[in-house]
Amino acid sequence: MSANRPFALTIAGFDPCGGAGVLADVKTFEQHHVYGLAINTGNTIQTENKFREIQWTDLDFVLRSIETLFKSYNIKAVKIGIVPSLEYLKNIVSEIKKRSPDTKIIWDTVLKSSTEFSFLNIENQLVLIEILKEIDLITPNYNEILKLNPFGNSAEEIALAFAENCSVLLKGGHNTKEPGTDYLYTKNEKLQLQPNSKAVFEKHGSGCVLSSAITANMALGQDLNSSCKNAKKYVENYLNSNSSLIGYHHV
Repeated sequence: MSANRPFALTIAGFDPCGGAGVLADVKTFEQHHVYGLAINTGNTIQTENKFREIQWTDLDFVLRSIETLFKSYNIKAVKIGIVPSLEYLKNIVSEIKKRSPDTKIIWDTVLKSSTEFSFLNIENQLVLIEILKEIDLITPNYNEILKLNPFGNSAEEIALAFAENCSVLLKGGHNTKEPGTDYLYTKNEKLQLQPNSKAVFEKHGSGCVLSSAITANMALGQDLNSSCKNAKKYVENYLNSNSSLIGYHHV
């Protein structure tokens, strides 16, 4: 274990095909010269084409894992992926904050798989806002942010409201007006992140890769803007690595 590499932790699902979840996250961490730790929130049976089922990890087991890792390692940033409920997420975030208040937390708001299997329904906006106040960044796409707050009139309106509590990277993969253009909303500004290329191949797990690349960059000490900009370049390389649904990781 290199003393020169910062530690980053992914708390997410296990995808046996390696395109998403903790396997994809740790691959991404390694390419960024960040030492990756992982806690599994759920075992899945899936391929890049089909999602069959999930077996969730008991919350107490996840919390004990967080306690153990934080006692042993100086974890600079955490990426959270799929969770079965807001209460499950709230407990994870609370445990991280209790163990290390300065650790950055990025939540990749995966509400359903690319094959339309639903993971999480947002039932309580007050609980969601309470959680967001403890998180540094969420990374929804245009479809996900509308499900995070079904009462908003537009994705931008919701992002601006959420940004009062935590920063929001609104991913542009489903942006019909500006395909591939992301927007980073913070309390004080809105930053446009344009794609370097609009001709990219679709990939299973691209959202996981983007959020874990941001997490790695933040673990390396980059600020939020730089972390998101550099992660976007990384994920574009991933998308263009081949024409299949499973990409290759390289910097």
